[in-house]
Amino acid sequence: MNIYLREMKAHYKSVLIWAVAMFFLITAGITKYNVGVTTGMDSFTELMKDLPQSLQNLFGVGVLNVSDIVEYFGILYLYLQLVLAIQACMLGTDIITKEERDKTTEFLLVKPVSRTRIITAKILAGLTIVFVLNAFTWVSTNVILGAYTKKPYAEDIFHLMIALLALQILFFFLGTVIATSIKKYKLASPIATGILMIMFLLSVIIDISGKINFLYGLSFFKYYDAKDILVRGYHYIYAILTVILSIIFLIGTYYFYRKRDMRI
Repeated sequence: MNIYLREMKAHYKSVLIWAVAMFFLITAGITKYNVGVTTGMDSFTELMKDLPQSLQNLFGVGVLNVSDIVEYFGILYLYLQLVLAIQACMLGTDIITKEERDKTTEFLLVKPVSRTRIITAKILAGLTIVFVLNAFTWVSTNVILGAYTKKPYAEDIFHLMIALLALQILFFFLGTVIATSIKKYKLASPIATGILMIMFLLSVIIDISGKINFLYGLSFFKYYDAKDILVRGYHYIYAILTVILSIIFLIGTYYFYRKRDMRI
């Protein structure tokens, strides 16, 4: 319990910073929708349709109706995914490596606690932070959307936020397994975020191309695409794949952490 509380205390400032960033990102995105309404949404819609086909594919033109605030939010959702995925991935690496970085490894390991209990407490603290940021994003989205529309949107936002949570957890465990499996702790975060950015760019390339959808499985971002969730519903195969990969990453985290040669 002490390790869990220590991890929560160590990360609470960063949680506040990420929460404020998410609030302003959502506010700025929805405000742009309001500007579009006041200046004539029809012209904005036509402008989107005049974009090159590759950019239309990226923004979901023809699938998402940008004149509808919830479906417009589906465009903003991609950026929420990117920001919270980066946070979760960096958290996963940091929560493992920070003792080596801060030279407090010896202080942690001399405690009469097994490595299994240590890593369990760290993972629980990390998942708590992931849940808190997701819940804050969920509440913020509902509050801000409520200021601009009377249309029922709670169910759609619920589906999007559950998908976002699954993505966060997936990247969190990706971060922990990378951090525990490599010897040089300084490389953990760059490698993990590098993989994340490659996946994000791949998802963009898939959308722009419109012809390489068979690569969906290589990018976690395509597992939970707003265009699919809002219009077509979940692809449950990706939900199953998320569970399988999360379990594999979790098992790998425990395995490598117990064998890890900690730098003091």
